[in-house]
Amino acid sequence: MTLTRLGGFAALTCAATYLIGFALLVTLLAPLGYGSAAIDPVAVTAFIHARPGVLIAWNTTIYIVNALALVVLVVALAERLSPSDWAALTRAFGLIWATLVLGAGMIANVAVARSGHLYPADPEAAAARWQVLHSVELGLGGGNEIAGGIWIACVSFGAWGMRALPRSISVLGLLTGLGGLATIIPALADMAGAIFGLGAIAWFLTVAAVLLKVPHS
Repeated sequence: MTLTRLGGFAALTCAATYLIGFALLVTLLAPLGYGSAAIDPVAVTAFIHARPGVLIAWNTTIYIVNALALVVLVVALAERLSPSDWAALTRAFGLIWATLVLGAGMIANVAVARSGHLYPADPEAAAARWQVLHSVELGLGGGNEIAGGIWIACVSFGAWGMRALPRSISVLGLLTGLGGLATIIPALADMAGAIFGLGAIAWFLTVAAVLLKVPHS
């Protein structure tokens, strides 16, 4: 299987992790305040005590599986942009993003494990510990999409000039990237994050369609 086709399957995997993440976010996790500034640490740690596997599975999917697939996609798209200078630039930004996502996932799972262990003896301390670790998780990438926005925008801009991807996909990527960058503005963070997430799903799916069209050898 060629790297291009591997990249196509990786893009599908990235889209799937986002879709699974959104599905759990708007169902099981919405009452806890996930996805908003109103998240309730006490409710979260009580949920962890009752159903720790749900958050472990969610964190593993949206962060760890996503990051590993992202590495493959980053390399595949960088090869597609070769030999232009955009290849090296997008590879660098993409691998930085994948590293941050992977780190956020590992910290998120540690937060679940540590707070779950502490909860039976001291629920308040468990909530406080989870809140601290969750803040680190958000700082790495769970609460902003700057690194991802830069990477998708760079890939799309480079692909526009080289016609390495259809122009419609490049436009979608540029808009998605701008949404990611807008998460740096506190007043726009929630809305911009939603735009980035939905745009990224569409972008991953359309990129996958292009990469998987290439005949494998």
